[in-house]
Amino acid sequence: MYLADSRGAPAVVPQRGRRWAAVPGTVLALGAVSLITDVSAEMITAVLPLYLVSGLGLSPLGFGVLDGVYNGVGALVRLAGGHLADGGGGRHKAVAVAGYGLSALCKPLLLVAHTLPVIGAVLALDRTGKGLRTAPRDALISLAAPPERRGQAFGVHRAMDTAGALCGPVLAFLVLGVAAEGYDAVFTVSACVAALGVLVLVLFVPGRPGGVGVARSAAPSGPLRASALPRKAPALPRMPGLGRLAACAVLLGLTTVSDSFVYLLLQRRFEVPVQWFPLLPLGTAAAFLLLAVPAGAVADRVGRRRLFLLGHLALLVAYGLVLAVPGGPLPAVVPVVVTVLVLHGTFYAATDGVLAAAVAGVVPDAMRARGLALVGTGQALARFACSIGFGAAWTAWGDGPALAVATAGLAISTPIALAALRPTPRPSRRRTTRPCDEKGTP
Repeated sequence: MYLADSRGAPAVVPQRGRRWAAVPGTVLALGAVSLITDVSAEMITAVLPLYLVSGLGLSPLGFGVLDGVYNGVGALVRLAGGHLADGGGGRHKAVAVAGYGLSALCKPLLLVAHTLPVIGAVLALDRTGKGLRTAPRDALISLAAPPERRGQAFGVHRAMDTAGALCGPVLAFLVLGVAAEGYDAVFTVSACVAALGVLVLVLFVPGRPGGVGVARSAAPSGPLRASALPRKAPALPRMPGLGRLAACAVLLGLTTVSDSFVYLLLQRRFEVPVQWFPLLPLGTAAAFLLLAVPAGAVADRVGRRRLFLLGHLALLVAYGLVLAVPGGPLPAVVPVVVTVLVLHGTFYAATDGVLAAAVAGVVPDAMRARGLALVGTGQALARFACSIGFGAAWTAWGDGPALAVATAGLAISTPIALAALRPTPRPSRRRTTRPCDEKGTP
């Protein structure tokens, strides 16, 4: 239902008893695409660390480099994806289709990649597809949702995405249990699922930004007017608030150990049997799935930047538990393993979509994909550097000292980010000539 405010702009009036009606159809369709695609991607992620380290004998340093490629190379093309999506009146869906399609084409290539250089090239190409699609997809979500519900919209999308992450390892576990050629069977099923995700994107996601039930103004929202966008595009990093968000994402990303290393740490320190290794990501995914929507709603109320930092505190506690609890047989340490995985999922619920919603709040519509790409690129490159550094430290000193260094770095960088993201008080302005309505709005 739409009404007009005192200035003639349409306003959205929420309807009681229809919580899902507040979620635009574009968000739900993109959530379905991400759910299907994550089933495919997490099938690979669940078996890849063990396949490379145990199957191919890769050292922790070599795995750190390869894991950094897998998670960070997409950052090199993410800015290009954002620029292409924003250009020409908005080509968000076309760029997203290209990215999802490229990643889907890479899955069957793993069937013929049996040497580390070839595997690295395939993974780099897969992450290139992810880099292309991420900013356009998040821009579509932010443009479809009203500003006061962006955190919730990203939470719904991330919850659906994580449902796929929850199903992927289970499917990989089942395939490994019944297939004679386990890893090749996982790669084959993953390729088929990825193709289905691309098909859903093409058929069901609208081609234009926006969604049902969202009132949109004629001009882009944000601190810049539409007529000024071409001139101001090079100044994107200096946009008020965006530079600090990007800097803090980079700072904290430098001390965020990759998921694969977290699972390898749990497997080695707590003697998790090899056949159960693909199920470790389920703990993270389950916590993320349950908390993503509530975290997004809380972020809309208490502040997205504040919740972003609280999520890193949860990650800090998880690292501390891995360091503090002595290793031992699995039955005795199950509560610790579960707690660490829940905290890991809480970290993602409080940071992933929340950071995107925070960026969307300071970037105008016509530059939305580029702003999201800028912050995402910085964060991904920082995590790429962390993967290489952590792998080198593990190889040189062992897993315990490597994690201790990362924990100390996170403990130092979190309060620095807290100070950097603290809101700057605005000078008060006296209003003497313009009348106000009953809500105090001039």
